[in-house]
Amino acid sequence: MEKLEQERYTGTGRTLAILYGLYVMNFGESSDPRVLVELAQEAEQSGWNGFFLTDALMYHADGHEPATDTFVGLAAIASRTSRIRIGSAIAVLPRRLPWQVAREAAAIDQLSNGRLILGVGIGGETEVEYGRFGQKITPRVLGERLDESLDIITGLWSGEAFSYHGKHYQIENARFSPTPVQRPRVPIWIGGSWPNKPPFRRAARWDGLIPIKHEKTINVEPNDLLEIKAFVAKYRRNTGPLDIAIVGNASSKEQIESRRLEYERQGLITWWLKYLPAYRNSIKEMHEQIKEGPPGVITSAVSAKGSEFRAEGAA
Repeated sequence: MEKLEQERYTGTGRTLAILYGLYVMNFGESSDPRVLVELAQEAEQSGWNGFFLTDALMYHADGHEPATDTFVGLAAIASRTSRIRIGSAIAVLPRRLPWQVAREAAAIDQLSNGRLILGVGIGGETEVEYGRFGQKITPRVLGERLDESLDIITGLWSGEAFSYHGKHYQIENARFSPTPVQRPRVPIWIGGSWPNKPPFRRAARWDGLIPIKHEKTINVEPNDLLEIKAFVAKYRRNTGPLDIAIVGNASSKEQIESRRLEYERQGLITWWLKYLPAYRNSIKEMHEQIKEGPPGVITSAVSAKGSEFRAEGAA
């Protein structure tokens, strides 16, 4: 694990470094897993701390752009990198079978030697993600399926015999091996669109969150993060650390940088993810931006209880 991560993930109650990652599309020019591997290798060599993939089934309603499966892409990246954290941002969990995700995520964590972060949510384009495939499902039901899926995934990751009787899923005496490398499990981050409250109540149960606002990454201001943190804190019973990852997006490069500095100055985030949309950048331009490396490390006096997860896994 990189020295920066070792310093950040150990100890309590002291100054922590912000970690810097890349937010990369799983569609368009960057949909080819071979291209994703090249980008991730370059990110690792250039000093980035994380490489996170989106999870669109079809980016456009007509499906004219190519897309790859996020977990397949992460598996390819895991096998060709050695230090950089990898993850989904965010995987649309309710359209997948939770036991399949448990298997796939454990395998990726094995391939990466414990570097996976599983970011999950219900997805934004419900007509594309579900309706086109005959699933007319309300957000409430999607939320129920997401919660049950997380219970099942973490139960199967235990390596012990596991049964589950929920509203949407049933399991009788299943046992999965091998388990993830990270113990007690792979860190789980929750994606949600503020001010919709259910995703943030859900995030209070887990290890991190990836907030957007009004369904867009571009809308999240520092004041929004203050509100989000206060809301999550009201529901959090877990005494373990909580990561907050923000996608660095705004209407101009100057505003992106200004927001980043303000997020960090106020200690609002633990991860900043550089936005690399395939529809805005060619592959060549993405390579050039990655080679520039992450911003200068700025530390933030955030309580360890609220921002770090330990090297041995999530709390």
